Amino acid sequence: MNKPLVVSGVSVLLFRIFLSGIFITAGISHLINPEQVAQRIQSAAFSSFATFLGDPYLLGIMTGYVLFSAGAAFLLGVFTRWTALTLFLVLVPITITIQLGNGLIHGPFWKNVALFGGLLFFIINNPKAYSIYNK
Repeated sequence: MNKPLVVSGVSVLLFRIFLSGIFITAGISHLINPEQVAQRIQSAAFSSFATFLGDPYLLGIMTGYVLFSAGAAFLLGVFTRWTALTLFLVLVPITITIQLGNGLIHGPFWKNVALFGGLLFFIINNPKAYSIYNK
């Protein structure tokens, strides 16, 4: 007999841990290699979108801090909904600038789409299971 799966607190915790990892490591990468991030922005198909927002080197450092700090807060469950929303909003211009210009069959574009889906889960549901501080 098939029993419906119930989303337990442990599964939500694991989902949050696994999802946060990519943002933490991306943030560290941006902070360690800001020149490489700036070069990648400048060589992107939609680099004009990013340069409209600011200097690519400065954007790389700023997104590095946001990705790392919001990713760590998300991992710990500190203001889960708000950190997921912050990560979502930072991911939008990154996806437009870097990934969209590579075409719709490009794997990293769909990775970002999957990340949007995972973040939307936390934005919409705001699960409080195993969170340090969550309102």
